[in-house]
Amino acid sequence: MELTGFLLLFLLSVLLILLAQRFFSKQGNLPPGPTPLPLLGNLLQLKSREIHTVMLQLSKKYGPVYTLYIGPFPSVVLCGYKAVKEALVDQGEQFSGRAILPVVDLTSQQYGIAFSNGERWKELRRFSLTTLRNFGMGKRSIEERIQEEIHYLLDAFHETQGSLFSPAFFIRRSVSNVICSVIFGKRFEYTDQKLQKLLDLMSENLRRVDNVWVQLYNFFPFILNLLPGPHHKLAENYQEQMQYVEEIVKEHEATLDPSSPRDYIDAFLIKMQQESKNPQSEYSKQNLFSAALDIFFAGQESTSSTLGYGLLILMKYPHIKEKVQAEIETVIGRSRRPCMEDRAKMPYTEAVLHEIMRFIDFLPIGAPRSVTDDTKFREYTIPKGTTVFALLHSVLYDPSLFENPDVFDPQHFLDQNGSFKKSEGFMAFSAGKRICPGEALARMELFLFFTSILQKFDLDPFGTPEDIDLSPEYSGFGKMAPSYKLKLIAY
Repeated sequence: MELTGFLLLFLLSVLLILLAQRFFSKQGNLPPGPTPLPLLGNLLQLKSREIHTVMLQLSKKYGPVYTLYIGPFPSVVLCGYKAVKEALVDQGEQFSGRAILPVVDLTSQQYGIAFSNGERWKELRRFSLTTLRNFGMGKRSIEERIQEEIHYLLDAFHETQGSLFSPAFFIRRSVSNVICSVIFGKRFEYTDQKLQKLLDLMSENLRRVDNVWVQLYNFFPFILNLLPGPHHKLAENYQEQMQYVEEIVKEHEATLDPSSPRDYIDAFLIKMQQESKNPQSEYSKQNLFSAALDIFFAGQESTSSTLGYGLLILMKYPHIKEKVQAEIETVIGRSRRPCMEDRAKMPYTEAVLHEIMRFIDFLPIGAPRSVTDDTKFREYTIPKGTTVFALLHSVLYDPSLFENPDVFDPQHFLDQNGSFKKSEGFMAFSAGKRICPGEALARMELFLFFTSILQKFDLDPFGTPEDIDLSPEYSGFGKMAPSYKLKLIAY
């Protein structure tokens, strides 16, 4: 029996190897890359939390465009500003797909905006952008909501009375309230346990993407579905998030006035009524729940992390913090609250904010894309549906665009006269058709939150600036600020 079992296992292994070799040989004119192992592909070379570093090293050998096998499936990696811009911008339509990963079937199942494709993505993105603009995104009305929320945050900071504390919780709750007011039509108290549970579930799932079981699920979903493991917790957490949104949607349905929508959910429900007789309509409850979660996540996760990371960086470099505070004093003063009209008069602060976003490199490998058709790119042919990694890190740290990219230096965004200068390599929000739809909101929040905090408080680190370690914590595909504490000294 043991011998028979061994022979069966051996024959199965040989069959899988032959199938894998046959698969690898039929990939057409893909770019060169490291030789993949059967079934595993190049996974063993990616055994690092800093996957972007490994990808960048491989580009030095194989060039700015190369093929990397994630398990048995080929992916194309793009490194450096020229290659990324050529794909995402110059050939934006062909590179506008979202990679279809089996792990997505555990969560959104390709509903909503973030992980959908084709007409569903186009329709929901178009509707969402229009609706968010109607509710003030990028306008003065959302600026006033941000300022109101900052008032609550500053009150919470004052209550710390100069004691040592972690600002992460307060920042995250404050930033999430801004997008809550647009999607759900209200803000929540910092003590609201239901919202805190939603934030915790999102953070936990972001960390779970790093789990080996979740990663293996992307390559062997049929096998992993039959086995117990933490990958199932990913689906359970997402269902809890969906239930949270579903409860809010039910409240909205009970009080809906089609002539006077209050927020994003109301607008979506009205659109559902208008298209109720269209069997092809994308306006369904499933798309509503997932789209609301997508917008909520995008509207708070990266911005709150950037704010927290930014305060830590300014404590590391107090001379930069002092220059920002001097500009605040000159342009705004101490009594008037900051507003967006001030930004054009504050080039140094604007440069510092851009350098924070560049330096922290929140999503170093970007969100995985795919090509929507068989695509000619340079001298290669990329088959339809192939996953594409546009390495944003390689753009934000491109030495041809940023002198000394590994150094935090606001001069990267200042000209010789001290005026703010744009950089074509600034892709912190990605680029092309899939560029972050919340970019305008994030920029507004970052400016108003930073200037408001630094206007009212000085930052006192725990220890000396030299002792501050800026090394990130990795969570899924993202880089998060390390945990830290500080004292806020009121002026």
